[in-house]
Amino acid sequence: RGAAPTATCRSRTPPSTTRSAPPGAACSSPRARGCRPPRRGSRRCPASGRRSRSRRGKPIVDAVHRKGAFFFCQLGHVGRASTNEFQPDGQAPISSTDEQISPDAESGMVYSKPRRLRADEIPAVVEDFRRAARNAVEAGFDGVEIHGAHGMLLEQFMKDGANDRTDEYGGSLENRCRFAVEVIDAVVREVGAHRVGIKLSPFADDMDCEDSDPVALGHYMIQQLNKYEGFLYCHMVEPRMAIVEGHRQIPRGLLQFRKAFNGTFIVAGGYDREEGNKALGEHYADLIAYGRLFLANPDLPKRFDLDAPLNKYDRSTFYTQDPVVGYTDYRFLEDSNKNNQSSTQA
Repeated sequence: RGAAPTATCRSRTPPSTTRSAPPGAACSSPRARGCRPPRRGSRRCPASGRRSRSRRGKPIVDAVHRKGAFFFCQLGHVGRASTNEFQPDGQAPISSTDEQISPDAESGMVYSKPRRLRADEIPAVVEDFRRAARNAVEAGFDGVEIHGAHGMLLEQFMKDGANDRTDEYGGSLENRCRFAVEVIDAVVREVGAHRVGIKLSPFADDMDCEDSDPVALGHYMIQQLNKYEGFLYCHMVEPRMAIVEGHRQIPRGLLQFRKAFNGTFIVAGGYDREEGNKALGEHYADLIAYGRLFLANPDLPKRFDLDAPLNKYDRSTFYTQDPVVGYTDYRFLEDSNKNNQSSTQA
C-alpha cells in the first residue's frame, strides 16, 4: 500500500512487508504496481514503470532478503478501475470496453467511463509490462507476479462479461486471452520463466468482471502457461467462501486446475490455519496464499506453528493512506503476551 500521493516507494518507512518476512516466507508487494505512473488506479498504487522509481524500493527489498524471505513484485494495470484524475491530461481510463464499472455502494467509489483501447495501442501496454518486470528484477525482487485477476485490465479482456470487442482481442476465448498471453510472453522473454508467476481469478466477478464459463477460461490459461518450461507458479483464487453453521466452507473448486498445471500451484480465498493445512495435506495445492491474516499478523507463520490466537484485521483501515494505522501497528505475538502479562500484574 503506497502511503504517499506520489506513489513512489518511501525507503525510509519500514513497511509491513519487512515486518511480515520470516525466513523462508514468500512475500509479494502489498499492492499491484502500475506498469507506468499515468496508469495507476489511485494515489495509493505504486509504480514500477520507471527504473528510478523501482530503485527507490531496493532498500525495502534488501531488508526483506536480510530476513531470509523471498520477495516478488506484483505487476498490474487497473484499466477501467480508475478515474480521469489519474490519467494523462485527465483522459479516460483504458479498457477492453467503453462500458463503465457500476458505482461501489459500500465505498461510494464512482469510476470514470473508460475508453476502448485500440488494437494498435496494445503493444505499448505489453511493453510497459516487460519494462516493469525488468525494473523489478534489477531492483532485487526474486521475481514478478502478473496480475490477471480481480477485475484488472488483463481480466477485463479475458472475461466475456466485460469484453465486448469484435476484433482480434474479443469474441472467442482465444482472442479474449490474447492480450494476457502476449504480456506473459513478453515478461517471460525478459526475465525468464523461472522468475514469473501469475494471479488468476476465473470465478470472481470483481469490478463487473465475470465470465460465462470460468472453467474453460481457467483451463485455457493453464494450457498457455504450460507452454513455458519452468513457469514458476499459478496463483488462483477460489470461488467464494461461505460460512456454514459458524464454520468456513471453501468450495475447493480448483483441483482440476492444480492437476492440469505443470508448476507450483498456489490457492487463495478465505483460508485459515485449519483449512490451509487440510488443503496441503490432501495435495490440493502446493502453497496457500494469505492476505488479510498476514497483514494483521506479521508473525503469521509462527502463530500457525504454535496454533496461537490471531489478531483480528480491521477492514476499515484497508486501502488508506495512513502509513501506520492498519498497516504497521498490528502486534507481534511477543508484544501481545507482554501486554497481557502487564495487564494481569496491574
